[in-house]
Amino acid sequence: MSVTGFLGFIAGIRGFRGAEKRKMIDRAVARLELGRILKCPVDTLPAGLKRKVAIAQAILHDPRLLLLDEPTEGLNAEQKHKVRMLIKSLNDEMTIIVASRMPEELASICNRALVIANGRLVADMPLPELQRSSRHYQAVTLAADTPLDLLALAVLPGVAGIEEDHEMPGTVTVLAMPGQTIYPHINALITHRRWKINALKLEPGRLDDVIHHMRQEASI
Repeated sequence: MSVTGFLGFIAGIRGFRGAEKRKMIDRAVARLELGRILKCPVDTLPAGLKRKVAIAQAILHDPRLLLLDEPTEGLNAEQKHKVRMLIKSLNDEMTIIVASRMPEELASICNRALVIANGRLVADMPLPELQRSSRHYQAVTLAADTPLDLLALAVLPGVAGIEEDHEMPGTVTVLAMPGQTIYPHINALITHRRWKINALKLEPGRLDDVIHHMRQEASI
């Protein structure tokens, strides 16, 4: 079945006919930028385009609520970014609920988090609040080609500890004590020591760690 045939089939199931049917299909095609693949068989499309076709058929009838299950699973980095931006663009028109085992990928587009463990709801809060409960909140991750002076980092004001990334040599995360801001101190140390840094990032909080901890508590 071609993309056009599939969307026409779904529109028919939704009860659209004639001019109204064409209008709904054309609008979904334009929104998802599917014009160049309308004649392509759906099963020959790459994963990213299949996901866009799936979302197009889901919004054909202007739903008030859109449920998405693992919308970025199996996609490459560029495809994931496009799907996330697409979801974000729909936020003003409908309520979107995304079920995912990869919360970090959705942190930039969601404003509320519901965590389910062992079949029950264990958290329902604004996503930034959930991030703030992470031990990595306000932590600083930095990477360099040469070994960093960990002792110099550890004695900076407000530093609670240091984690080394064994999978990425040269990358460390400096943890902050609750309520402390350590980024300016680390930045000043880098400048003073003239370290050559490849990456420097202020952590907003790692959702994976928080949710894993919640699930462990729920299982006790």
